[in-house]
Amino acid sequence: MRAPPRFALPSPRSWRRPSPRYYNGRIVTRYIRFQSASGAAYGIVDGDTVRELCGDLFGAHHETRTRHRLADVTLLPPCQPGKILAVGLNYGSHLAGRPRPAQPGIFYKPVTALQSPGGPIVIPRDAIDVHYEGELVAVIGKPVRNVTPAQAREAIFGVTCGNDVSVRTWQHGENKDLQWWRAKGCDTFAPLGPAIATELDYGNLLLETRLNGETVQRQRTSDLIFDCPSIVSFISGYVTLLPGDAIYTGTPGSTRAMQPGDVVEVEIEGIGVLRNPVVAADA
Repeated sequence: MRAPPRFALPSPRSWRRPSPRYYNGRIVTRYIRFQSASGAAYGIVDGDTVRELCGDLFGAHHETRTRHRLADVTLLPPCQPGKILAVGLNYGSHLAGRPRPAQPGIFYKPVTALQSPGGPIVIPRDAIDVHYEGELVAVIGKPVRNVTPAQAREAIFGVTCGNDVSVRTWQHGENKDLQWWRAKGCDTFAPLGPAIATELDYGNLLLETRLNGETVQRQRTSDLIFDCPSIVSFISGYVTLLPGDAIYTGTPGSTRAMQPGDVVEVEIEGIGVLRNPVVAADA
């Protein structure tokens, strides 16, 4: 008997159910946010096809009958966070002789720093020593306030890839800023995506950053000093987290400067590749 087409549309009785994607024995769904001719929407990646969703990704939603070719849509950041938080010094390999932290070192990145998969990282005219930081990013799925790590785990909707772009001369040294508002918060300094993956064992994923094809960071998320539930629990003791909020969990190893013309890629197994070119700001 002839096999059905790989991307055949589902039957009318099953069209609301997402097609599963198996990874290491788990059923994983990868959600994206995208732009098409009809506007912005959320969808489920199913091979080379996007199955469009209607409704709130973190609340009531359902799958529509609309399908797109993945190659025909423009990827957007996979969520619209109300706030972005990040963790510094969260891998032993990134401490560089500094003491192991007693608690997560949290800072904010503004939502205006978000950049889409494929969008350029723009280096400001007066910025020097601008570094990549490939990271696992946890995305919150429901309101969280003052929860235990076990409760925090239930509140994590899924994970995605992030790049915590940083200007080292504004972080450290004689002319450093009082806070990291521009060192880590300039426009385009928070690339995010390409998809939010659910049901992954995000406590043990391989993270790899490449600069112009060369592997410059490679480590497993099992080496995090503070894991995702611990980070969410700690933050929730002081700041209420809401659906869609994104938490960059820290970068491994050492980093180095990027230059206009470079391409940086952050790949995490089971999620995908976040790829962004680096450009100089207009004069």
